[in-house]
Amino acid sequence: MERTRRYTIESLDTGLRLIQLFLAHDRLTVSEAAALLSVGRSTAHRVLSTLEGRGFAVRDSSGRGYTAGPELVRLGLPAGFGAAARRRLGAVLDDAARRTGETVQSAALIGDQIIVTDGRESPHPVRATLELGRTRPAHATAGGKLLLSSLTEEQVRALYPGEELPGYTSATLTTRSALLAELALVRARGYAVSRGESVPGLHTVAVPLAGSSRRDRLALVASGPADRGEDGALLHRAEELRRSVVLLDVT
Repeated sequence: MERTRRYTIESLDTGLRLIQLFLAHDRLTVSEAAALLSVGRSTAHRVLSTLEGRGFAVRDSSGRGYTAGPELVRLGLPAGFGAAARRRLGAVLDDAARRTGETVQSAALIGDQIIVTDGRESPHPVRATLELGRTRPAHATAGGKLLLSSLTEEQVRALYPGEELPGYTSATLTTRSALLAELALVRARGYAVSRGESVPGLHTVAVPLAGSSRRDRLALVASGPADRGEDGALLHRAEELRRSVVLLDVT
């Protein structure tokens, strides 16, 4: 830690810490930023002005405070949102829903959570509900485990610094060691499953959908009740989802 501090660029460190503040505050004045960062008002003003010049902060309508700018919002927006992404992925979701007969979703990874970016709901009377924008714990979901498997072990350990993980059902993986072992299995077989790990009675399977970088990656997920989600059905759905993903290459 001491070696890291020795090579720290103080102004850059202050700027990065100020960007982090915008994750928890909708609006910041110069005085508030200075107090939260334990720096002088002049330093806070210079950093905010620099961020404003680069589009990472904008002055609010009162002129006395700052809010997150377009560049910061764009950086925080995961893949799969926006009209262009929905158009590009729409045919895949339509085809996946037809092939599997279950509720299908595209999901992105944000930290240790996944967020549903789009989807199609199953026509079955008993079905998984589509909840756009809903977040769920990555380690307890098929889509989350699929996306976590694309990270290195070091990145996963950074996301989960402790060995104990929160449990949501009796089936949830509750240790980092168990999660790392599961992710190795996901990498080997190319798909991930969750059998009631996030929601009791909900079985899901996920395959890679899009993206070559951490921020652009998406998972394609099919979800259904346990009585339609035995192991054979999940494997079959994984194969059907892969067939749907191929449509991205022809659209």
